[in-house]
Amino acid sequence: MIDIIPSLSVIGGKCVRLSQGDYKNKTVYDESPIDIAKKFEDNGITKIHLIDLEGAKAGRVINYDILELICGHTNLEVNFGGGINTDGDINKVFEYGAKMITVGSLAIKNKNLFTSWLISYGRQKVVLSADALDRKIQIKGWQKKTDIDLLDHIEYYFERSIQYVKCSDVSRDGLLQGSSIDIYKDILKKFPELKLFASGGVSSLDEIKALEEVGVHGVIVGKAIYEEQITLSEIHQFFAK
Repeated sequence: MIDIIPSLSVIGGKCVRLSQGDYKNKTVYDESPIDIAKKFEDNGITKIHLIDLEGAKAGRVINYDILELICGHTNLEVNFGGGINTDGDINKVFEYGAKMITVGSLAIKNKNLFTSWLISYGRQKVVLSADALDRKIQIKGWQKKTDIDLLDHIEYYFERSIQYVKCSDVSRDGLLQGSSIDIYKDILKKFPELKLFASGGVSSLDEIKALEEVGVHGVIVGKAIYEEQITLSEIHQFFAK
C-alpha cells in the first residue's frame, strides 16, 4: 500500500504552506507544529515529512527544537529535510529523533559527500530530494534554478545505489491543481526499482490511488490536508481498508 505522509513545513516555529515555493506567498497556520503532529498521530498516521524551510533557504538546519518536540511527544516517524549540509547536521538530526533525512542542495553542490552518506548512514535512511521546475532541478528551498535535468540527476545517484527519491513539481506545489503524474511515470519507467515519494499539487484521495497504480511508493501531502480537501478521517479510513 502507498504511504500517505503529511508534510509539516516550518518557519519561525510556525506551520506554513508556500505556493510554488514562494516564501513571500505563504499561509501561516494558527495551530502549533506539535499540536498538528499529535492530530496526525491520533488519526492513524505514522509518518510525517518535516521541512525546515528557514534551514533550506539559509543552508543550515535551524528548527531543531521543532524536530525534538515532535519526536519527544509522539511516536511519529519523522523524515527531516532543510539545511542539511554536514555530517554534524545529520548526527544532530538523528540524535533529535529523525528516522530519515531528505537532502537536495548538498546533492548538487557536493556529490562525493552525498554519495558517501548513502554508505555511512545507509541508503534506507537517506532520501534524495529531486525537486524540479520544467524538469530542471531547483535547490536552496526552490530559490535557485539549475540547468540539471531531473532524470539525469536521479540517474547519477541511482548508479550509486540511491533507494529513495522525493520529487516535487515546483509549478504545482500548494495550488491543489493535481500532481504531475506524467513525471512520476517517466521516473518509474526508467528506474522501476526506485522507491519514489511524489509531492506537490495532490488534491484528492482518487489522485493518491492513481499514483499508487503507477507504482509511487509514497505521497507527501500538505495543503490538501490543511485545507481539508483530504480529511484526516478519510486517510484513517484509507489505511483501515
